[in-house]
Amino acid sequence: MRPADPELAARQLQRLAEAGVAGVPAPRLLAVLGASSALGDHLIAYPEDIAALDGHVPALGDLKRDYRRSLLRIAADDLVGAVDTEATMRALSGLADATMAEALPGGSADFELAVVAMGKCGANELNYVSDVDVIFVAEGDLTAASAAAAAMMTSCGLAAWPVDAGLRPEGRSGPLVRSLASHAAYYRKWAHTWEFQALLKARHAAGDADLGRAWLDDVTPLVWRAGDRPNIVEDVRAMRRRVEAHNRDGEREIKLGPGGLRDIEFTVQLLQLVHGRADESLRAAGTLPALRALTAGGYVGRADGEILEQAYLFLRTVEHRLQLQRLRRTHTVPSDAHGLRWLAGSLDSTVEEFDREWRRHAREVRRLHEKLLYRPLLEAVAKVPTEGLRLTAKAAGDRLGILGFADPAGALRHIEALTGGVTRTAAIQKTLLPVLLAEWADAPSPDQGLLAYRHVSEKLGSTPWYLRLLRDEGPVALRLARLLGLSRYVTDLLARDPEALRLLAEDRELVPSTPEALRRGLEAAVARHTSAESAVSAIRAQRRRELLRIACADMLGKLDPVAVGRALSDVTDAVLDATVRLANPAGRFAIIGMGRLGGSEQSFGSDVDVLFVCDDGEEQQGMWIAEQVRSLLGAPAPDPPLIIDAGLRPEGRQGPLVRSLTAYRQYYAKWAQVWEVQALLRARPVAGDPTLGAEFVAMADRVRYPAHGLTLAQVTEIRRIKARVDSERLPRGADPTTHVKLGRGGLADVEWTVQLLQLRHGVRGTSTLTALAALRLDPADEEALRDAWLLASRVRDALMLIRGRPGDQLPRHGVELAGIVRVLGRSGDPQEFVQEYLRTARHARAVVERLFYQ
Repeated sequence: MRPADPELAARQLQRLAEAGVAGVPAPRLLAVLGASSALGDHLIAYPEDIAALDGHVPALGDLKRDYRRSLLRIAADDLVGAVDTEATMRALSGLADATMAEALPGGSADFELAVVAMGKCGANELNYVSDVDVIFVAEGDLTAASAAAAAMMTSCGLAAWPVDAGLRPEGRSGPLVRSLASHAAYYRKWAHTWEFQALLKARHAAGDADLGRAWLDDVTPLVWRAGDRPNIVEDVRAMRRRVEAHNRDGEREIKLGPGGLRDIEFTVQLLQLVHGRADESLRAAGTLPALRALTAGGYVGRADGEILEQAYLFLRTVEHRLQLQRLRRTHTVPSDAHGLRWLAGSLDSTVEEFDREWRRHAREVRRLHEKLLYRPLLEAVAKVPTEGLRLTAKAAGDRLGILGFADPAGALRHIEALTGGVTRTAAIQKTLLPVLLAEWADAPSPDQGLLAYRHVSEKLGSTPWYLRLLRDEGPVALRLARLLGLSRYVTDLLARDPEALRLLAEDRELVPSTPEALRRGLEAAVARHTSAESAVSAIRAQRRRELLRIACADMLGKLDPVAVGRALSDVTDAVLDATVRLANPAGRFAIIGMGRLGGSEQSFGSDVDVLFVCDDGEEQQGMWIAEQVRSLLGAPAPDPPLIIDAGLRPEGRQGPLVRSLTAYRQYYAKWAQVWEVQALLRARPVAGDPTLGAEFVAMADRVRYPAHGLTLAQVTEIRRIKARVDSERLPRGADPTTHVKLGRGGLADVEWTVQLLQLRHGVRGTSTLTALAALRLDPADEEALRDAWLLASRVRDALMLIRGRPGDQLPRHGVELAGIVRVLGRSGDPQEFVQEYLRTARHARAVVERLFYQ
């Protein structure tokens, strides 16, 4: 093996020769001389210690000399590759234990003293040059024990390295030595989170072994109870930020810098504190054993665990080489060319190779540190009480009742089905389920959420990315729990398209697609198919994905009611247009959106109100196209149907399904009733030939925006029709005060009022809220109508999302009311929301009676 610095090795050999050491240099000697000027100086001062390079030599009784002789052997094994980095760390930790044991004054009948190793020494991951962190515990004469501890610290400091007792209770302000009882009292009452984090690495190192074990028996249970602290996650994150702030060397610092050792250590320790409360396999002192246990238990992905392990070993090896050179405490990669060449040589690499590998590790560590330390699932797990993390039959059964599951026995069967066995899938489910159960506890029907989750898991359980997505990717698990616990609509869509779960990973995936993107996507989907039926299946599948995207965004508070209506309408426009082009690749045929579609105000449960228009003489072809579109989009299929309603056409259902533009023009000029003119206020071209659609709108404008407004007879007719709608169309048994569509102050009240005023004053706009703003009403009246319309729209959508079927009646109490309150992002007593709705509707109704019936 080539020495790290051949020139340094040659100089050291020359000095040894001058000191009278003869013979051919051995590989172990060359490796040490080329890597460490400090150890070379020692061998020149004590040439006889060369024998220590090849094995144990008798102790001399000189603590410093004996320490250096042992260090020579460890360094030689390390540098020639006889042992790996992990074994080197264990050997250095063992040497620290032996040195402290040797440095302790002889036994005394007046006291018992134990040395507890902390930090890297406690983890058996010590590096070449480091303070050795300790805590002293004693019984008997504490003054004498303190003197012995101080003497040991002095001896070790002169011989090897400083002994640091700063991690003791109260830090440097507290007594150097405490009794068992004093330690226990402090940790039970006063200890901070960072102190329990430090105790993860505690182990007996020297002195009285029985006393050390007794101390660990007292303290260790407190460490795992610390995970129940309400701010445990934020406390550790805050400590990481404080530690990072001490970095003075930027990216060249392999310990404190971004992507450095501390990133790995803090990530592992926080995961241990949170998950180790219930999983004893995670209670390892060392970073590497703990990381491996976290990976084996499914808390960290296999690939992520391997990346972190390899990075940790690489960075610790670099740290060893840096410190071995002059036996100085350093963690900074040199910036000069010579220093870099030496460091790369000590790692049997070139400068370019070292720099590339170092930066790759740092980049990956930082990414995983931010992913694992800051993932929302970790905070959610931390909030679950320790007993709630133990999914034994009894513990889970008791907790399910507490969480409000109506059928704890049935829920337990679902849990057992998800977590049974010793597979990695079962292990990850055991991590996820306590958090999900806690989320469903706030849902109106926790049982529904768990059942839906089981169905999704059974469909995707064998898919490699599924559980990894829930565990690792941002807020997916918590979002999924909310959606499944509240919405049958979302559950049904996910059951048909489980892979759409990926939409929950990032907020940008929940932004509704633009009309242009929708049309491009549907064109591409159609182009991949040769038959109309298979092409429409692709269109409907894409619609299903978009409906799920919008529903999830709505329920997660990413969209307001206006944005929801616009997004749903954009999807319908694109689907209708793609289907028309499929049925009619050439020729002039158009679909005119009416009602809520025309106003770009669709709800999740809306039918699609349309008119079909064609060119003169093309009525028969137009009829075939219209029937094809209705049949293809409304046929039974795994995807939600799109029900097309042409009931607003001239003469209603008695009239022809499709008319030419000329026929529409003649009908509206001669025969149109006032309600048909009113319906045209929302007419908007949505699919087919854009020129024909524009011509229809130009014709409609002359009808719906009359130059002289409405006659008194027409106003009276509109009021008469509205009164008949109020009395006849409200479902039997419905409560008119809380029916969001036809009730007092509901959607119909607001929309009829806006439309009457539009017709009287020629105000344009197909959208209710756009037209309302254009009317320039008294601000208080406008606000009352807008608030009522928005609230009723939200309730209507919420009912569809919760039930999976349309509904217009706000329940006065019960599970569905609680669900509506949660979907709307409200908190508190559901009855308070009912009162809010009644108050909002009452204000709107007062405005309606004054403006509509004046």
